[in-house]
Amino acid sequence: MEEPDLLPLTALAWTSSQNTCSKEYTVIEVTVEGTPAIFVKGFGQKSGYYLCSTSSVTAESSAGNVITDIQILNERSLLPAGFSYIGEFLEPKTSVSKKKRICVKLSPITAADTAVFDIKLCGKSKQILHSYVRVGEVGGLYLWCKKGKISVPKPLPKPRNLSMEMRGLSLDSTNQANTKVAAESVPSQPPGRPSLERTFSLHESSNVYGISAMDGVPFTLHPKFENKNLDTNVLSTFSPDLHIKSLTDIENEYSYAFMVERSAAARLPHRVG
Repeated sequence: MEEPDLLPLTALAWTSSQNTCSKEYTVIEVTVEGTPAIFVKGFGQKSGYYLCSTSSVTAESSAGNVITDIQILNERSLLPAGFSYIGEFLEPKTSVSKKKRICVKLSPITAADTAVFDIKLCGKSKQILHSYVRVGEVGGLYLWCKKGKISVPKPLPKPRNLSMEMRGLSLDSTNQANTKVAAESVPSQPPGRPSLERTFSLHESSNVYGISAMDGVPFTLHPKFENKNLDTNVLSTFSPDLHIKSLTDIENEYSYAFMVERSAAARLPHRVG
């Protein structure tokens, strides 16, 4: 479960004292048993060194990263993928032993399930700390860490800023607008007998009412003969007896009012459905 009183650690480091490390770090000065948590001095060293930790954002840890694992490596061990050695805040002529080195794994807090919330040092290897896991021994002291689950809410996508016009649009309203435009573009037919007036060509039929005398003919006229203003002298070259009928002549000759069919339909007895 998530630690209520502790924050995930963001960095570990070696330091000579509280004065040599950044103010964001806290030095582990004593062990669990109450003895000094100073690591053994080496040959030619002026003093020992301590381990320090922090939960703040520092130059050693990028913003948003937390420690998810800690390991202690021997001098011949290869650094595992994703791990890095901890930093050092030491006095001049002071160095840390390279026989055993502490390395940590940093992961983004938004992608991590667990993290290290606390570390402690003790002089014994047996289990003496509840809910702590032993990492290993370095410099005569045993390092223990406390891990826990972290729960960070995932960032929500930024809401889109839609205008009032965009919010009012929908598929239904778009279809209605398209239907209205299409209905307005169709020319209304005058009452009575439909006219054979063509708009684009002599044999074009744009609706069921505008049936031309050329409909059904298995050939098409050459485009130069489809002009309404065609000169009669051009067509006269086909035959001297060629007679060009006007639209009025065609309507009078081929007009059919369907009077017989209307009279027959009026005399039919009424049927009950």
